[in-house]
Amino acid sequence: MNGKYVKESREFNSSRVFPTDLNNHGTLFGGKMLADMDLIASISATKHARMECVTASMDSVEFLGPVRESDCIYYESFVILTGKSSMEVFVRATAEDLLSGERRVAATCFVTFVALKDGIPHKVVEVIPETVEEIKLQQLAFKRLESRQIRKNFSKELAQIWKD
Repeated sequence: MNGKYVKESREFNSSRVFPTDLNNHGTLFGGKMLADMDLIASISATKHARMECVTASMDSVEFLGPVRESDCIYYESFVILTGKSSMEVFVRATAEDLLSGERRVAATCFVTFVALKDGIPHKVVEVIPETVEEIKLQQLAFKRLESRQIRKNFSKELAQIWKD
């Protein structure tokens, strides 16, 4: 098989927002949302690779609006781009007010994973987009790939400051 369709890695999850999930502003704690996004993204990456995967980076995290205690939050994720052993996963978080039914996109992000076999990066098959949304996201992913490499090199340079 030369590739897998995006839909093969698509994953959904939902959860209710509880008082213990809130920050001092009465909205969902950003770290909780990031952890939930990383978790669902890891499922999509593993479904695509069918091997162990580790998070390499989270980028383009955009918190677009608050999530409140009266909300339910829905997460959707899927692999949108692959490299040699890496996969970029798109995650969208949608909040729904359980009383009014109003839905709004609360956050989006892109999480990069590396597939591992015996602890060593391992080749993954390409991902094949089908829908207009998937094609557009993949086109944008190629642009992000360049800027992510620049940021990674910058981070490596920063790390050298503390190494010396």
